[in-house]
This record gives sequence, structure tokens and C-alpha cells, in this order.
Amino acid sequence: MASAGGAEPERPRPKPFLIGVSGGTASGKSTVCEKIMELLGQNEVDRRQRKVLILSQDSFYKVLTAEQKAKALKGQYNFDHPDAFDNDLMHTTLKSIVEGKTVEVPTYDFVTHSRLAETTVVYPADVVLFEGILVFYNQDIRDMFHLRLFVDTDSDVRLSRRVLRDMKRGRDLEQILTQYTTFVKPAFEEFCLPTKKYADVIIPRGVDNMVAINLIVQHIQDILNGDICKWQRGAMNGHGRAYKRSFPEQTESTSVLAAGKRSHLESSSRPH
Repeated sequence: MASAGGAEPERPRPKPFLIGVSGGTASGKSTVCEKIMELLGQNEVDRRQRKVLILSQDSFYKVLTAEQKAKALKGQYNFDHPDAFDNDLMHTTLKSIVEGKTVEVPTYDFVTHSRLAETTVVYPADVVLFEGILVFYNQDIRDMFHLRLFVDTDSDVRLSRRVLRDMKRGRDLEQILTQYTTFVKPAFEEFCLPTKKYADVIIPRGVDNMVAINLIVQHIQDILNGDICKWQRGAMNGHGRAYKRSFPEQTESTSVLAAGKRSHLESSSRPH
């Protein structure tokens, strides 16, 4: 029914379906998210009108002190440690996003290792993909996700990708390998890998695993088509999360998608 002024009242948007995407450095997290966006046809949509959007944990690095910046320029600062992130700001921002609000997301410059004055405006969307190496580490943030994905890529593949990527940026090979062995690998084993157990879906081989990606795209398409109400009304588990559909277990014949045990804001200079 039209309003008194004759204009059709705007229908309230459903609260966003928040998807966490984790995995080690250079595992293909952002590439998986971008492929999902591409298959959903969201890449060409104006930012204000997008139904699906990608956010990166990298946007929430803490502001460094002068001493920390000096270490970062020498490759001696640990960007892979949980303390490197502003978890309070991250939680507050995600909470506002889940509430359907327009938010301003920080912009982090990895060339100067600084949080820039300008921010990126993020408009409400139906589905939000939030990717990063430690998005499942903090429980308050982890429990906000309605679906958790873990991109599981062989460590040798990840290392080779990181070396090639950083060398293209003009970094010295010795510094790259030293940083990897000193910070990246130990941090992955201590902080990132243990969070794999929280994943609802594990994606081996990243973007090469199109069977898994197509299943996730179909799941998101169902939400965009209106089935999102099912997870809102569905039975909730102990963490206040609901599931609309389940994904197949990994088998010998379909070793492309495995359920977990409990079953763009990407900078060209990003460290992960």
C-alpha cells in the first residue's frame, strides 16, 4: 500500500549474511572472494547497489609507533600476530555492518605502514565476505559469522606465491625469506592453523577448486533470492548461529570440499 504521500515506502533490507574467509598467507582468500563476486555478477555493479561485498582484515591493522614503523620498513615487524590488528575497531565495524548500517572502513597503506586519513565508505549489502588470516582468532568476532570458510592451500604453494608477489614489488629475496621463517610461518602455525577447526567449510586448493566455489555461490544465490529468511528463523546453535543448508563431506571421489569439525578493500601492497 502506498504511503500518504503517494510514494511506495522502501522495504527494509534484511540483516546481512556475514561470511568469514580465513586461511594462511597467499592461500587464495581474496582470489576466492573475487571469484565469488565475479560469478554472482557483482563486480560490475555500482558500490552503492552491490548485494555482495568484500572486506579485508588488512584494513584494520593498528596504527604503528615510530619505532614499529622503522621495524616494518626492515621487514622486522610481525604483521601476522593477533596483536597487530585493531580488534576493537574491527568488532565495532562488523557489528554496524550486521545491523545494516553504512560504515567507514579504514584505509591502510603498506608502503608507509600507516593508517591513512581517508576512509572507504561501505554501504549495506545482503551478503558480506570478510577475509583475513586471523578472522576466526578472536571469539567475539568469530561468533558473528553465519558461515565460516577456510581456504586450505599447500604451504609450499603459499610460500612460492608470496616470494613471487613480494619480488615483483621490488623486495629483496633474502628479506622475504627471513620474514617468512621468522614471523609468517610461526604465526600461521600458532595462530591461524588452529582456527581451521572453527570452519564450517574447508576449501582445498583455493580458487582452483571450482566445485567448492560453485557450491558456495549457489548458497549465496539462494540467500539473494530470498531464502535468507530460513537462516534467520532456523534453529540456533550455542553461538547464536544458524545454518540454511549443509555442504557435502569430503570423500575420495570428491576431495574438493570438506565440512569443518563442527558440522574492495584489498591493497596491492598487502602483506598476506
